[in-house]
Amino acid sequence: MLIRSEIGIDAASIDSLLRRSFPTSAEAELVQQLREDGLLTLGVVATDDEGQVLGYAAFSPVTLNGEDRQWVALAPLAVDESVRKQGLGKQLIYEGLDTLNEFGYAAVVVLGDPAYFEPYGFEPAAHHQLHCRWEGSEAAFQVYKLADDAFNGAEGRIEFSEPFNRF
Repeated sequence: MLIRSEIGIDAASIDSLLRRSFPTSAEAELVQQLREDGLLTLGVVATDDEGQVLGYAAFSPVTLNGEDRQWVALAPLAVDESVRKQGLGKQLIYEGLDTLNEFGYAAVVVLGDPAYFEPYGFEPAAHHQLHCRWEGSEAAFQVYKLADDAFNGAEGRIEFSEPFNRF
């Protein structure tokens, strides 16, 4: 299995993975829209020996109270059913975090199961007085600090990129 940043030729295989990994096509359409709008900060893929995408993590920009603080959202994260429970999601997340850190990003937010994301270092965003627009998401809305000063003066509402409002 090869873990790397996505390249153009991966788009169709990523789309196929997302369509079979989620109950609706919303995640596939979201990634397509982020890509078309130039809002895909980073895509990390896991490919097999034939180049088929079996895992994917997308990162896109978010703002805090309308301000760009070099924060991104992790969404979606998908692993093909045939290779689940083998640590592939973990590898995708860590590769993404390492790459974002190298590029100088300050923090990553995610809306997901705390039991899954906390072992990777994500913590409740509410601990930093951070929230998002989705009602009842307090427990699932989490943040990961990349830069030491990421949370200095950081509190308020995180806004995801506009394509998230369409789905």
